[in-house]
Amino acid sequence: MYVLIKVMISAIIIGIVTEVSRRFPSYGGVIAALPLVSLLSIIWLYVQGEQTATLSKFALGVLWGIPATAAMLLIFYVALQNSMHLFVSIALGFCGWLLFLFLQDLTVTYVRKIF
Repeated sequence: MYVLIKVMISAIIIGIVTEVSRRFPSYGGVIAALPLVSLLSIIWLYVQGEQTATLSKFALGVLWGIPATAAMLLIFYVALQNSMHLFVSIALGFCGWLLFLFLQDLTVTYVRKIF
């Protein structure tokens, strides 16, 4: 039952964002850029009784993903601007996201070895 409540609340928020986006694309984009999923996840973890250390690690993981997500959205935007099919644009963005995460991890590993 608890899982259904989480799914329903999350679905309602996503529905609201998509409706705003349909009417006002720029505002919808700004709302979608809000850390809604991150905040909902933190709230659900807290309500389920997770420790502060777990919430902190989760927040750090989200921070770790922000640069790759920005790269993915940039690739997606450029692909759509160049009249690529939606699913091709999504695939390119996802591949860019994976590549960026890989390069980010390599860079951090390399820097840690130096220091």
